[in-house]
Amino acid sequence: MNRRLLFGAAVAAAPVALAAPAVAQSNPEIRWRIASAFPRNLDVLYGTGEKITQRVAQLTDNRFQIRFFAAGEIVPGLAVLDAVQNGTIEGGHTPVYYYTGKDPSFAFFTALPFGLNARQNLAWLQYGGGNELAAELFRDYGILGFPAGDTGAQMGGWFRNEVKSLDDLKGLKFRVAGLAGEIFRKLGAVPTQIAASDIYPALERGTLDAVEFVGPHDDEKLGFVRVARNYYAPGFWEAGAHLHLLINQAEFDKLPTAYKTALEVAASEANSDMLARYDHLNPQALRRLVAAGAQLRFWPREILQASWREAHGLYEEMAGRNERFKKIWTAYRAYRDEEYQWFRVAESSFDNFAFPAAAQQR
Repeated sequence: MNRRLLFGAAVAAAPVALAAPAVAQSNPEIRWRIASAFPRNLDVLYGTGEKITQRVAQLTDNRFQIRFFAAGEIVPGLAVLDAVQNGTIEGGHTPVYYYTGKDPSFAFFTALPFGLNARQNLAWLQYGGGNELAAELFRDYGILGFPAGDTGAQMGGWFRNEVKSLDDLKGLKFRVAGLAGEIFRKLGAVPTQIAASDIYPALERGTLDAVEFVGPHDDEKLGFVRVARNYYAPGFWEAGAHLHLLINQAEFDKLPTAYKTALEVAASEANSDMLARYDHLNPQALRRLVAAGAQLRFWPREILQASWREAHGLYEEMAGRNERFKKIWTAYRAYRDEEYQWFRVAESSFDNFAFPAAAQQR
């Protein structure tokens, strides 16, 4: 046996053996808290945020551990952004249009009435400059945000009484989120925004006449069909509703690069997973809701046309008062109109033929 060769091999191997502690030191154990805007029983909305934290742990060899909390456990459902901003928690998973009271520009990054659908919104965020515009807004609040889920087109809500004309909206007490509330206010309704866990009790007590939330899967879980039978479509104010993983900028800056990447990867995976889950679950839930007594109805054209006019009038008003809103609306509208033209050619023409044809074959 060549003792020199053996000794030399051992020496050569030594740096490899000693490298492990250095790697461990470069990947410290970190503990964070992130809050959801939703209760645990909403398994897709809450569950998507939970999946993000689990994926981060997996990608970091369990060295970056994030405890995930439901709405109300440490932060109210409508106060997630505030808690992230002031450092009460490191992050939150929420639709940012809950905060249009701070700046109406937040609406663009969740859902704008008569805006982009889920696919178009993703294209705008990733390739049309949307993420850069969002970053400018978020920076003013000391946060950054990663797109982290989309519901797809939502339903128009549950109403105690049928809505046949604009007159039926007068005085209607309606739970609705984002800028849609301002549109319904202009049409004579009385809009309000309350957290998910408070919606059913308000509808049951008669504090509200109508509510909207997401779509069949979540609406079934929340039990709205037991109180209001008229189920309207579409939710023209949410052709696709995006959620964000919000992170306190100062806390993010402290993270090792690998942990920052893990957050981005986990959010990106959640972005596609949420939409796929809803597309899978909603048809099944809709059948059950109709069997339970839901009356599926569609908005009268009169209401859609009036809402379109009021929406675009509102955007011009806001653009006149808010320079940031004007900047984003100018870019967003141009992108939306081009996307609409393209989708009319292929997507819409296919849908308009194939969907009714399949229904007629049954």
